[in-house]
Amino acid sequence: MPASSKSVYFATGNRGKVLEARIILKPFGVKVRPFSGKGAEIQAETDQVASFSARDAARKYGRKLIVEDAGLYVEELDGFPGPFSSYAFKTIGIDGLLTLLGASKSRKAHFKSAVAYCEPGGEPHVFEGKVYGRISRVPAGENGFGFDPVFVPAGSTRSMGELTLEEKCGLSHRGEAMRKFAAWFTRA
Repeated sequence: MPASSKSVYFATGNRGKVLEARIILKPFGVKVRPFSGKGAEIQAETDQVASFSARDAARKYGRKLIVEDAGLYVEELDGFPGPFSSYAFKTIGIDGLLTLLGASKSRKAHFKSAVAYCEPGGEPHVFEGKVYGRISRVPAGENGFGFDPVFVPAGSTRSMGELTLEEKCGLSHRGEAMRKFAAWFTRA
């Protein structure tokens, strides 16, 4: 059993992210408490969005918390949808992304995650993670959320949507960022 017994509020309305955070942080002895209060979300790069939102939410609600922001960056589309991935998923979805790529030979992409921890009146600490891979030609799998069914991590033959939650947490961008946060948080 881990020596640490810390807890942290996770400001998000995404239950999938909370579940992943719980799996990733459990080995560190960090308990994740979902919190529906959110900070303002600016239109900027992933790390800036997470940092600004964490600072705003920590001050607004008087809590120590984390905020996570992630994006899918597709090389052939000059990094689109990037920090606008959630909006792109809601508006054009997976089919729209595949249509934009069309018959493109290059399907290189990466997911990027930024986890920002902030205390009321403090400045955020930001931890980043990336996973490289490619966009498949057809969606596969029912697991995960967002663009997971079309993102195939490097070295894998399966999409993120085909991986078990534990497999995804072990290699994902969010997993990497959360583990960096946990290593820092349990020492702080």
